[in-house]
Amino acid sequence: AAPRVLNVNVGVLGHIDSGKTALARALSTTGSTAAFDRAPQSRARGITLDLGFSCLRTALPPQLGPGPGELQFTLVDCPGHASLIRTIIGGAQIIDLMMLVIDVTKGMQTQSAECLVIGQIACQKMVVVLNKIDLLPEGKRQSAIEKMTKKMQKTLENTKFCGCPIVAVAAKPGGPEAPESENPLGVSELIEVLKSQAYLPSRDPSGHFLMAVDHCFSIKGQGTVMTGTILSGSVSLGDNVEIPALKVTKKVKSMQMFHTPVTYAMQGDRVGICVTQFDPKLLERGLICTPESLHTIHAAIISLKKIQYFRGALQTKAKFHITVGHETVMGRVMFFSPAPADFNEEIQENVFDFEKDYLYQEEYLSKDSNSSEENKENDQAGEVQLPRQQWALLEFEKPVTCPKLCLVIGSKLDTDIHANTCRLAFHGVLLQGMEDKNYMETFLPKLKVYKLKHKEGQVERVMDDYSVIGRSLFKKETNIQIFVGLKVKLSTGEDGIIDGGFGQSGKFKIRIPDGLKPDTKMLLTVASKKKTKAGKGDAAKEDESSKNDSAQPVTISLLFKRYVFDTQKKMIQS
Repeated sequence: AAPRVLNVNVGVLGHIDSGKTALARALSTTGSTAAFDRAPQSRARGITLDLGFSCLRTALPPQLGPGPGELQFTLVDCPGHASLIRTIIGGAQIIDLMMLVIDVTKGMQTQSAECLVIGQIACQKMVVVLNKIDLLPEGKRQSAIEKMTKKMQKTLENTKFCGCPIVAVAAKPGGPEAPESENPLGVSELIEVLKSQAYLPSRDPSGHFLMAVDHCFSIKGQGTVMTGTILSGSVSLGDNVEIPALKVTKKVKSMQMFHTPVTYAMQGDRVGICVTQFDPKLLERGLICTPESLHTIHAAIISLKKIQYFRGALQTKAKFHITVGHETVMGRVMFFSPAPADFNEEIQENVFDFEKDYLYQEEYLSKDSNSSEENKENDQAGEVQLPRQQWALLEFEKPVTCPKLCLVIGSKLDTDIHANTCRLAFHGVLLQGMEDKNYMETFLPKLKVYKLKHKEGQVERVMDDYSVIGRSLFKKETNIQIFVGLKVKLSTGEDGIIDGGFGQSGKFKIRIPDGLKPDTKMLLTVASKKKTKAGKGDAAKEDESSKNDSAQPVTISLLFKRYVFDTQKKMIQS
C-alpha cells in the first residue's frame, strides 16, 4: 500500500503586498495546477486573483499517529484584495489552519483585520507570520520583531486565536527583483511550527458530494479536467456529477490527486476530475455536486451574529452583499428575534421552527443598539435584554445556487477600500431556502413574525355607567368596523371593548363591561362640566379651562399585534 498522505489545507491570508505568494512559493515543494499567480490577469496586475494552490510535503509528525506517512500541506493562497474578499469567503469553508501574513514594517492593516474575522468564522487554528524581516536593519531587527510580536498578541487577545504561534520570516529577501539564490529566512522554522499545529481534520465522506472547482482545462485525448477541493461528501470513479450552474450532468472518467491516479476522494481532498465532451471555457470556477443536491433560492431564513468590528447598526431593509456558498449577490434583510418571553431559550442549531412566534426588529439587537419599546419594558435595571439567538429574512436580487445548510456572510463591499474599516457585517447559517419565485405568496405567510402596535386616544365623555365615547385613536377616514370587539384599557384601570363608531369624525363608543369606577366618573364629569361652562363665557376662559382639563385626561390604550406576512392584516390580542 502506498504510504498514507494526510492532507491539511492551510489558508494563506493577509493584506495586499504582505508577501503571501512569495511565502507560499518558499514553503512549497510541489506546485499544484492553480499555483502562483497563474491567472493571466493576475500576472499583469502583479497580484493574486484566484485562490492559488501549491503544496508542501513532509514526514508525518508523531502526534498524528504511528507508521510511515506523509503530511501534505495544501497552501491555499487567498487573495488579499478587498474586491476579491468573496473568493476568500469561498475558500474559507475548507481551511483547516490559517496563516495570517503580516508585513512586519506595517503591522495590522484593514485586510489583515478582515482576514482575522473570516478566520474566526471559518477556521479553528492560526499561525501568524511576520514577513519581510529583511527590511529591518540588522542591529534593530530583534527588538522590532519582539515589539510587533507583542502588538499582535494584544490584537489576538480577544479572539479565539489568543496565544497562537507568531513566527518571523523573510520569504524573499531583497524583494521580488532579488536573485533566486538568496535563501529565505525563518522558513524551515515556520515549517516546524506548521507541523506542530497540524491536526487530524475531521473529515466526513457521508452526505452529498460538493466540490469547489477553481480551474478547468482540457487535455488532448483525455477530456476536460476540473480541479478543486471537495467541500463535502465523496466521489468515486464512474459517479455522475452535476454542474448546477449549467444544468449539465457528466460521468467521472478518471481522477488524480497531486499527479497520482485515484479511484476515490473525500471531503478536504484536492482532486482533479476528468470528464468528456465538456467545454472548459464554460466553467472557470464554480460548484459541482451530486445531481439535484443543491437548491436555487430566491430568499432565505438565516440565523446570524453581528461581526463585532463592523461599525454601525445592522438595519432592517438595508442591502448587503450576501455571500452564500460560492456566490455573492445583493440582498435585502429583515431582522427578527424570539418573542420576548423566549429571549433566553436554548439556541436551536441548524433548524428553524415555523410553529413559534417571532418579534420583528428594526435592527439587529446588540449592546449598542436602540432597543425597541417592547424590550425597554422588560429591562428595569437598564440592562438591555438581548436574545440568545437572532434571525434574518434575506431576499436576493437574483437567485443563488447553494447547499441546504451553508455559511452566509453579509458585507458592505461598496465601502471605500481605503477607508480603514471592516466591511464584513454579519455571518450566519442558512436554515431555510425558498425555491419558489413567488415565495411572498406561497412561503412567507408561514413565517410568524409580528409587530406590536400601540395606539392611544382619550375619553371624550361619559355616556352612562357602562359606556364612554372616545376620540383621537383613529383617523377620520379609518374604517372603525375592523376594530370592533378589540379590547382597550383606560388609564384609570377599567377594561373596555370597542363597540363601534360614533358620528362621522372618527369618534367611537367603548363598552365597559364591569362599569366605570365612581372616581373615574367624577373625573370625567368634572372635565366635561368645565368645558360646557367655558363654552358660555369668553374665549380666554376657554383656554384656561382646557389647560386644567388636560392636566388629567383619561387615556385609552389599544395594544395588538399584527403578523408582518399575514395577507389579511388581522389584529390579534392575547
